[in-house]
Amino acid sequence: MAAIPESGPGEWARHWQYAELPDLDLLRARYVRHTFPRHSHEGYVFGTITRGVEDVGLPGGAVVHAGPGVVVMINPEVPHTARAGVPEGWVYATLYPSAQVINDIAADTTSLRGTVGFTETSVMDPYAARLIGGVHRAAEEGNALAADTVLRVMVARLLSLHGSALPARVPRSAGARDAARARAVLECRMAQPPTLQALAAELGTSPFALLRAFKKQYGMPPHTWLTDARVRAARRMLDAGSAPAQVAAEVGFTDQPHLNRHFTRIVGVPPGAYRRERARTYKTGRDLPT
Repeated sequence: MAAIPESGPGEWARHWQYAELPDLDLLRARYVRHTFPRHSHEGYVFGTITRGVEDVGLPGGAVVHAGPGVVVMINPEVPHTARAGVPEGWVYATLYPSAQVINDIAADTTSLRGTVGFTETSVMDPYAARLIGGVHRAAEEGNALAADTVLRVMVARLLSLHGSALPARVPRSAGARDAARARAVLECRMAQPPTLQALAAELGTSPFALLRAFKKQYGMPPHTWLTDARVRAARRMLDAGSAPAQVAAEVGFTDQPHLNRHFTRIVGVPPGAYRRERARTYKTGRDLPT
């Protein structure tokens, strides 16, 4: 079992992928001073706290205070933040399954169709919380059958209790269409993005109108969204085996320390540790801190 990289005094984290379940990322960590800035995920988030309290910031200013026995569920592309809710921080286990995994389970176990989601962000469900920990234990032990089974039981339970079909996100207003076009421009020019003024002029709108429309559509201003998008692109390149220095240049960070800072804040581990885990063959082990 790999050693857990230190994130700060008293902090540790392991963000990894079990080879037998390639559409699932796993994170176990203890954070005290680390804070996650506003970001979102392409897939789903299921987390449970085993010690301490995590404060999860949601759109509209709502904050979830999650302690032991609580399961946090975040749908794809929902912007959120996270930080310690008590001085001693929080210890948690988190699963990041792809949208395909969740929608396949929904099709097999529910009448929900299309893209499914969860109507609650946090629920007190000690049984589901234990199942999340069970997926981690099975994966750490190399037990693919158990990991896959427990994951499906956990997701099916939460879908049956809190599942819903997500409405299609179609940009109907002119502002929403401008926001979608701006996002496409930023995705194409990630390494050399235009200024807000230049982007607005290109789209035939004003800077403040574009800023308001973008924040309304995506829950964060364009520059924050771009940093998140760069980190996502960096993850894909690291998954493919690229070196962090090469990744930093290609996704638009000024240098490797710039990549390290933003990647660590959003993903929870440095890019070097993330890349090493992706390259590792996982074997049985129980040496994670508790």
